[in-house]
Amino acid sequence: MKVNQLLFLIYCFVFISACNSNKKEEIAIEADKPEQYITVLGTAQDAGFPQINCEKECCKAFYDGVESKKLISCLGLVDLKAKTKYIFDATPDFTQQIEDLKSKHLDNGSVVDGVFLTHAHIGHYTGIMFLGREAMGAKNVPTYVMPEMKAYLEQNGPWSQLVSLNNIELQEMNHDSIIALHPDLKVTPFLVPHRDEFSETVGYKIQGKNKSALFIPDINKWELWKRSIVEEVKKVDYAFLDATFFKEGEIPRPMSEVPHPFIVETVSLFEKEALETKNKIHFIHFNHSNPALKETHPLKDSITSLGYNFAKQGAIFGL
Repeated sequence: MKVNQLLFLIYCFVFISACNSNKKEEIAIEADKPEQYITVLGTAQDAGFPQINCEKECCKAFYDGVESKKLISCLGLVDLKAKTKYIFDATPDFTQQIEDLKSKHLDNGSVVDGVFLTHAHIGHYTGIMFLGREAMGAKNVPTYVMPEMKAYLEQNGPWSQLVSLNNIELQEMNHDSIIALHPDLKVTPFLVPHRDEFSETVGYKIQGKNKSALFIPDINKWELWKRSIVEEVKKVDYAFLDATFFKEGEIPRPMSEVPHPFIVETVSLFEKEALETKNKIHFIHFNHSNPALKETHPLKDSITSLGYNFAKQGAIFGL
C-alpha cells in the first residue's frame, strides 16, 4: 500500500472516531439533563451590569476585573423530548441568550420556538428587534403577549414593522388562561401590579410533567397584589422572584418612583415559613447597585444562610 493511501486511511479513521466521540459526548451531555427544564439565561435588571455611565463602586468592580458581566434577567424553557425551546422575556442581551439556548441546550434548527413577554419595559421586550429586517429577518417567530402589549407592538414603530413583515407572529394571551405547549408542558400568564405605562405586566406559572415554577421578575410591592405571594410559592417547586433592590436607600433617587419588593421585605414575609418553602425562592432581576448581584457579599450570604437562593446564570431546574 502506498504511503499516501495509508495516510488517507489513517486520516479517515481518526476523523470518524472523532465524530463518533463527539456524538457520544453530545448524547452524554443531553443525558445529564432532565427531559424538561428551566435554565437561567440572565439575572440583571433591565439596564444590565455594568450599567451605562456608572462610575460608582458597584460597576467599577467590573472594569477593575473583580466582577463579571451579568446578562439581563431571562429564563429559557427546554423540552428535550419534544425538541422545543422557549424564552421568557426578550432582553437587550437577546442575541447572546438565544445563542446560549442553542449551543448549551438545544439546537433544533429554530432560533426559538416561542418568546413569552412580561411587559413593555426595556429589559423585557426590546430584544425582539434582533428578529427584524435590520438583523436576522426571522419568519413568524411565535411571540406570546397580553392584549395591551399586542396593541402596543402593532401600533408603534419600530415594533409594528416586525408584525407587518411577519418577523414575529403575535399570540394573544389572557389572564390565568393556560397555554398548552405540549401535553406535559403548560404556561399560564397572570397579571401583577407594576408601572404599566405602555402595557400590562404579567408573571408566569410554568408547569412541566413533574414540577412547576413561578417567574415574577417585576412587580411593585407584594401587598399590592391581590394574591398572597407566600401561598403562591407554596404551590410550586421553584419561584424566581423580583429582587431588583436589596433594601431602602440603595439608590439616590426616591425609591417610591421605582417600587419593587426589596429582598429584605420578601424575606420578612417568609420569616415564619418552613425552610422547605424558603428553599423554593430564587431571587432574580438585580439592579447594578444591588449587592446580591455580586458573586459574593456579606449581605447576600446572610440571606442564603436563611435558606433562600439567588438565581445564577447557567443554572438548570428540572420540571
